[in-house]
Amino acid sequence: MKKAVVLLSGGLDSTTCLAMAQAQGFECVCLVVSYGQRHAVEVAQAQTVAKLRGVTDVRVVQLSLREVGGSALTADIAVPKDRPASDMAHGIPVTYVPARNTLFLSLALGLAEVVGALDIFIGVNAVDYSGYPDCRPEFIRAFETLAVLATKAGVEGSRFKIHAPLSALTKADIIKAGLKLGVDYASTHSCYDPVNGKACRRCDSCLLRAKGFAEAGVADPTQYA
Repeated sequence: MKKAVVLLSGGLDSTTCLAMAQAQGFECVCLVVSYGQRHAVEVAQAQTVAKLRGVTDVRVVQLSLREVGGSALTADIAVPKDRPASDMAHGIPVTYVPARNTLFLSLALGLAEVVGALDIFIGVNAVDYSGYPDCRPEFIRAFETLAVLATKAGVEGSRFKIHAPLSALTKADIIKAGLKLGVDYASTHSCYDPVNGKACRRCDSCLLRAKGFAEAGVADPTQYA
């Protein structure tokens, strides 16, 4: 089987993305990044998800973005709570981590070159995505161009493909697709500000997740604080 590197956070989106990559016949190598995030519980959750999905090669990269800061996820900045959907649809919230997906895809690109993969999967979403600029299709296409220019494999004629299969889907669509692929959403974690390891129910990520389950007509299996 062809190999693919899948960026895995243990959340709803990245777990669905992993299932989609497996459904396409890829042997998946999962890359989990511990970057000093407030919701560090997701690192262990990602490893649990990978095991449940039968992935045997899971790489955990440790780096700290706390020295960079600038985000409610990596600095002492309050995570927004109870925001209406209309507010989420405008502007870039303080949960945006500067250059995070650029860094993550760079790490995935390096790993892909090492393990002999030309395919990278990332669970970014440009519909229910809280306004993050590095979730847009334009960013993904630009990184594909960079991947060719920046790697030995690219210079020698190989072309990397960045797969973002969730990009145009709503949360409800993502959940429906994942359920068809056997995703166990009870094993996933999406909260930005967990309380004793459980979801807060009030941050943007929790609200978008709950909205997705409601619109999909599926019971929400999330464990809330």
